[in-house]
Amino acid sequence: MPVTESSVPALSAAIRRAIMGRCQNCVTGALFKSYLKQVDHRAICGESYRNIRADDGPPWLTILLVGHVIVPLIFVVSNVVTWPLWVAMSVGPAATALLAPMVLPRAKGVFLAIIWSTGSPGSENN
Repeated sequence: MPVTESSVPALSAAIRRAIMGRCQNCVTGALFKSYLKQVDHRAICGESYRNIRADDGPPWLTILLVGHVIVPLIFVVSNVVTWPLWVAMSVGPAATALLAPMVLPRAKGVFLAIIWSTGSPGSENN
């Protein structure tokens, strides 16, 4: 059951579904079959994600979001707490290393949702 123009959800709904890791069409199925590999074809609703490519968008969005969270946090904490230099130089990268892998799949889902909901053609012929 391919998506028709009238059945496409609003962009905000598609983005919310993608952040949850769900199919934008049927909401019940998973968007990813592994950490960052999107499903080729949804068996339940028939939606194909094979030709949708997010390329460099998700890493860019991840860097943007994580940077805007971590850097101000480091400045605030450094003004409140006096840590030894080695601790201060370890906390920032450790927090970044923990936060980035959590944001990256959601950022890819957001880009997939935007591409899917706008009906942009895929660039691969599979």
